[in-house]
Amino acid sequence: FLQVLCSFSSQVATVTDYGAFIKIPGCRKQGLVHRTHMSSCRVDKPSEIVDVGDKVWVKLIGKEMKDDKLKLSLSMKVVNQGTGKDLDPNNVSLDQDERKKRTFRDYTSQKITLEAVLNTVCKKCGCKGHFAKECFMQPGGTKYSLIPEEEEEEVAAAAAGCERDEKSSVADHPSKKRKK
Repeated sequence: FLQVLCSFSSQVATVTDYGAFIKIPGCRKQGLVHRTHMSSCRVDKPSEIVDVGDKVWVKLIGKEMKDDKLKLSLSMKVVNQGTGKDLDPNNVSLDQDERKKRTFRDYTSQKITLEAVLNTVCKKCGCKGHFAKECFMQPGGTKYSLIPEEEEEEVAAAAAGCERDEKSSVADHPSKKRKK
């Protein structure tokens, strides 16, 4: 009976912070429905979903031998709670859940090494920080510089404004037009 992944109706034996234990019909065993398998929505408190003695439809999704004890994993979210119909007969959503768990990797312990090119001079343009084969400059072409940040432009404009106030006599003459 435990080899077949099928849905069955049973009773909730106990409710914990991490899930609910369900009685397995025909034996003394219980299986755990973890809170992540109670609903397709996030469940923070299993006691808000089920109570002791409630009848629920569950599906056996896994079994594991641990310390000479058989531990059974059950799911409520892959079974229609009204009819008991298996909503995931080919275990597609269970496989997707497993893949999601496996895709997270913790890389915090690994060091990041930057392979920046330092102290190099380009033979084409004479600039530092890159090689000739990576140069975007044509010999004798236009050199490009970084555009200043907005804050730097505002500071430069404010400084220019102060200079204009000091030279206001020149700016007040209508005969001298200023080009922009």
